[in-house]
Amino acid sequence: MFRRTARATAVLAATAAAATALVLTASTTSSAAVTAPGFLSGTDLPPHPGSAWYAGKVTKGLPEFAPLCLDGVLPATGSWHRNFSTEFDTGAVQLSVRTSSSAAAVKLAAALERKVAACAADWLRETPGGTASWQDYGKVSVEEGAHVYGVHTSIPESEPGVHLYGIGRDGSTVTVVQWGQMGNLSHAPVPAFKKTTVKAVNKLNP
Repeated sequence: MFRRTARATAVLAATAAAATALVLTASTTSSAAVTAPGFLSGTDLPPHPGSAWYAGKVTKGLPEFAPLCLDGVLPATGSWHRNFSTEFDTGAVQLSVRTSSSAAAVKLAAALERKVAACAADWLRETPGGTASWQDYGKVSVEEGAHVYGVHTSIPESEPGVHLYGIGRDGSTVTVVQWGQMGNLSHAPVPAFKKTTVKAVNKLNP
């Protein structure tokens, strides 16, 4: 009787330990899913000659209004964003997404790159009388990789706008940084923005 009771006790203990491990694993996975990735600070952005950068709060979900070129491509689930501003016309936003797997992150990053690369042509089709151009500034070596693009748009009797995009991935987390101001592609701080993109990916903490 004693040996059977001991075995039963051992089985119950093992079962309880396994159940506890499952709960801890589920809790850890859930915690990772709801924890914001690391984000840029204002000092990580290309310096503005006349103003400091002001960083908003890291906020769960997508911005109320999608940034130019990014409408409809970022999922709300697993997303976080942070807005940045200056005292002038220059602004920026970083959006990061914790996906379900590295494969899902690869797919999302590729979709973002296609969306930005096609943005100028898409904008022209929707903006009669406007002008637009884009530039592929190439890949950036960081973690699983990043890519930088530039997009310029202009309409008659209005100031032109220039935007830079840094899209990168670390594990199952994807980030995109958009910087923008009035001007054209010749005014874009590409080397400094590439450094910003590297910092953005390195801070993701997937």
